[in-house]
Amino acid sequence: MNHWIKKSLISLFSLTLITAAVAGCSRHHPNEWSAEDSDRLRDKVADKLDLNTPQRQKLTVLVDQLLVVREGVRGETGDPRSTFSTLISGDTFDRSKAQTLLDEKTRVLQAEGPATIAALADFYDSLDPQQQAKVRDKLEHRHRWFH
Repeated sequence: MNHWIKKSLISLFSLTLITAAVAGCSRHHPNEWSAEDSDRLRDKVADKLDLNTPQRQKLTVLVDQLLVVREGVRGETGDPRSTFSTLISGDTFDRSKAQTLLDEKTRVLQAEGPATIAALADFYDSLDPQQQAKVRDKLEHRHRWFH
């Protein structure tokens, strides 16, 4: 497989997983994501994959990085609904404010994306083939680990 194709597929997979993780965090706990929630997430994934200590450490780095991205994307208000409601509070949709919000979110993703991809790659690469197969199976069949 060509190097650029492999790199593209890995990047696409990474961004998909990051997006799913960030969206999952937002959906399950719309207002708060506590340290206990992060610990519970780490423990659940670690138990499902039967991770060893170095793998758990890499998972911790990944979850922490995902939380950094999540907080950056959420912004200062932390409530996407109230933020969106300000866009439609007038007679017309506030396009300039919407573009500003999009630019802010994009800057966060561009700034934190490389570190998040590196954390995801480090974690995934540390898994043995059976553990990687479990991850792929969960993604393919959309099993829900977090419930």
